[in-house]
Amino acid sequence: MNGSIRIGKLFGIPFYVHPSWFLVLGLMTFSYGGYLTGIFPGLGGPLPWVLGFVAALLLFASVLAHELGHSFVAISQGIEVKAITLFLFGGLASLEKESKTPAEAFWVAIAGPVVSIVIFGLLSAVSVTTAISGPLAALLAMVAYINLVLALFNLIPGLPLDGGNILKSVVWKITGNPYKGVVFASRVGQFLGWAGIALGLLSVLGISNFGSFWTLLIGWFLLQNAGRSAQAATIQDQLTALKAEDAVIPNSPVVSDKLSLREFANQYIIGKAQWRKFLVTDEEGQLLGGIAVDDMRAIPTSDWPVTTVRELMKPVDHSTTVQSDQSLLEVVTLLEREKLSQLPVVRANGVLVGILEKSSIVQVLEKRTQAKPA
Repeated sequence: MNGSIRIGKLFGIPFYVHPSWFLVLGLMTFSYGGYLTGIFPGLGGPLPWVLGFVAALLLFASVLAHELGHSFVAISQGIEVKAITLFLFGGLASLEKESKTPAEAFWVAIAGPVVSIVIFGLLSAVSVTTAISGPLAALLAMVAYINLVLALFNLIPGLPLDGGNILKSVVWKITGNPYKGVVFASRVGQFLGWAGIALGLLSVLGISNFGSFWTLLIGWFLLQNAGRSAQAATIQDQLTALKAEDAVIPNSPVVSDKLSLREFANQYIIGKAQWRKFLVTDEEGQLLGGIAVDDMRAIPTSDWPVTTVRELMKPVDHSTTVQSDQSLLEVVTLLEREKLSQLPVVRANGVLVGILEKSSIVQVLEKRTQAKPA
């Protein structure tokens, strides 16, 4: 999340804290310290506030354990965990990619609530089977209760909560389409977000005793994040249905390897400033390499008529080409990973189709959206 502070690494996973975390730290410290003062009048000095601070730290330790549950299951599936971030409403484990199957996605999603339920059970068992009493027992009970609430709250079936990811995996299993699962779970999350906002507003205005200002904030959080998830899933679904050849630029900058540099300059460069780099093909249309206009400066103009494009071109890097039938989602992933702005598109036999750019992908998506009936 933007503005987060890196604390270090846990089990090799970068660990961040969002500034909003400190707000909850302070609120928890003072509210729980005040609670202890009320039920244990004998506590004096700074002790209630120290215990309140410990309670706040245990709250976030619980959230961290919850996120590590997700992370360890994801790692077991070969998915890199980019970071864990603690923020105002809990935590977030940022995963490199989606699970490969609905079942794997389900286990990643359920792992966090399971960890929280286990912690709740263990702390409850300690409370029942030991002679712990007084403020320490109250602290133990509070942390147990927090883990129970953390598990149950996250099981609400709407994104971005764990319950939403569980619902997503179920819809994915039924439809065979992961993006339909995301969109459905996002819509449920948006509905719950609006419900939370409505209940919170009614409470703040004194119309209803159910809900609070926090209900309003949580509703807003659900609404915003669920909306982003739905939008991203819709775009990914569209990209999956489109092929790389669908986004090839018309009249892509392609020249024959047989051309002399003089012919190349006359036909493609002089008076035409659109392209500064061109792909080079042979007689069969197979991609051989690329040539940059600026590279021609190394050759005296007197030699241009007797120097071919093939002699000046640089060999193609096949790791930065894509097959014409690859999905645009795979293409976008490659562009982002390699930090590229364009890619050559070739058929299975090596014949060049043309060049694909980020802007051409956007144009294809816009045309597809406009073509849909209202």
